[in-house]
Amino acid sequence: MAKGNGKSVKKGGFGETTRFLLLLFVFALLLRSLVVAPFSIPSGSMLPRMMIGDYLFVAKWPYGYSRFSLPFGLFGFEGRLLEDSADRGDVAVFRYPGGGSDDYVKRVIGLPGDRLQMKGGTLHLNGKPVPRIRVADYLMPLSPNSPCRYVVPEQARVVTDEDGQRFCAFARYRETLPGGRSYHVLDQVEDGAADETGIFTVPAGHYFMMGDNRDDSLDSRYPRQMEGIGYLPADYLIGRALITFFSTDGSAEWLKPWTWFRAARWERIGETF
Repeated sequence: MAKGNGKSVKKGGFGETTRFLLLLFVFALLLRSLVVAPFSIPSGSMLPRMMIGDYLFVAKWPYGYSRFSLPFGLFGFEGRLLEDSADRGDVAVFRYPGGGSDDYVKRVIGLPGDRLQMKGGTLHLNGKPVPRIRVADYLMPLSPNSPCRYVVPEQARVVTDEDGQRFCAFARYRETLPGGRSYHVLDQVEDGAADETGIFTVPAGHYFMMGDNRDDSLDSRYPRQMEGIGYLPADYLIGRALITFFSTDGSAEWLKPWTWFRAARWERIGETF
């Protein structure tokens, strides 16, 4: 009797472990597809809000679900399920509409029907300039993954504080959209490539996306032929940035775990959008 029970326990234990691992996989897949997914920041186009080395949780439910919401493009379908609109000022993750599997992150600036234009580096929305106030320079700490990168290298400004820490200095402005949504943008150079544009009229079912680092962002101001985004189809939205759950300055070594803590930007962890 005891021998028979021993065999049953052994068989049941393997089966329970397999069932648990399968359920865990399904749960993780559903969580990533329907609730939240991680996303890492590979470029400086959204400085100062996002730095290279930031890791975010992206909420999947705010805009509904499209084929791009699902990992590996599973269950491909057209349109969106439980669709809801993005709001001006949202920081959104989306699939690049020019093809491929790259995900981008930018700020939603224009909604369907909006007219947008850049004049002298100032954003105009539906014929009115968006208020932009000069504030203190943004000082980005220099680190292995965050060098002082300017679109015009000769104009880069590096400053050193009293402790000897070096920073890249950028001119910073506070921009406020209709409705009161406010955020910081950077202006690296005067007469940037997209500081003067024609009028963009956002088509139905599309959005106009812009990076906060205005002179270093190939966004909706640029057509896809120039590796820009153009007007973003709503179906390409993946989710809305929710919270920064980790950030690293790039100095850690994977084989030396103790360096992970030294490289962490602890002050950025927990920042919400």
